[in-house]
Amino acid sequence: LNMSSSVMNISEHLSCPLGFGHYNAVDICILETVVIVLLTFLIIAGNLTVIFVFHCAPLLHHYTTSYFIQTMAYADLFVGVSCLVPTLSLLHYSTGVHESLTCQVFGYIISVLKSVSMACLACISVDRYLAITKPLSYNQLVTPCRLRICIILIWIYSCLIFLPSFFGWGKPGYHGDIFEWCATSWLTNAYFTGFIVCLLYAPAAFVICFTYFHIFKICRQHTKEINDRRARFPSHEVDAAGETGHSPDRRYAMVLFRITSVFYVLWLPYIMYFLLESSRVLENPALSFLTTWLAISNSFCNCVIYSLSNSV
Repeated sequence: LNMSSSVMNISEHLSCPLGFGHYNAVDICILETVVIVLLTFLIIAGNLTVIFVFHCAPLLHHYTTSYFIQTMAYADLFVGVSCLVPTLSLLHYSTGVHESLTCQVFGYIISVLKSVSMACLACISVDRYLAITKPLSYNQLVTPCRLRICIILIWIYSCLIFLPSFFGWGKPGYHGDIFEWCATSWLTNAYFTGFIVCLLYAPAAFVICFTYFHIFKICRQHTKEINDRRARFPSHEVDAAGETGHSPDRRYAMVLFRITSVFYVLWLPYIMYFLLESSRVLENPALSFLTTWLAISNSFCNCVIYSLSNSV
């Protein structure tokens, strides 16, 4: 009886985007609670594992991209910690005090953290592009000091770009829609959405597509040249050149490309719905919930890709 009354409290006082009628609202709220609690646990456990591996494996710090991968791991870990807010709100009855401020802060923090992940993916692609196109001057161009400055700028930029949402100009995302105030009173704005797309989503996607296209193009050319040399001069020197050529860089780029591809596959439905809803073309609470938490699940998927793509 106590559990039943708690579930009824959840359904009555919290926004249940997937609910279709009072009878189904309780079942839907239980489903939402299970999804959010499970994702919260997986995100926190997975990224703690990644951070622990980097802490216990000093050799990984020799890779310049480790700075960005660790930054992404910390950002995703904070995403999981932030998800404790809706988790605790679903598991325990919330009094609704300062609900508007709570969901605004929650939506802002999640948006900033995912912006950091997106910017880090773009920086990783630029780093790999420089490593392959300028191998001789790479160490002079990419230094630990410059990497740290770049990471600081990423955090500052991510914090600033979503700041207008606190002054009534639009809504950064649907991450807070588990709260009723966020779902019903905090509306999106087409201009603010366009602002975010033009200054964050589109530039990051363009940089990633440009760099990886040229990375694989260059690697393909080098592989073809090495094969031609082997065919003409089958010697140990050519074999050694082939082994120490661009194949390790290409494999490494493939791992990072998978991470980037999964990121955009999971985030594309969210971005598309965000644009459509902001333009008042489509408004569907079920799609809002599903696309939002599908995008947030990416914070755990990175950990799986690391382990499946590279045993080291």
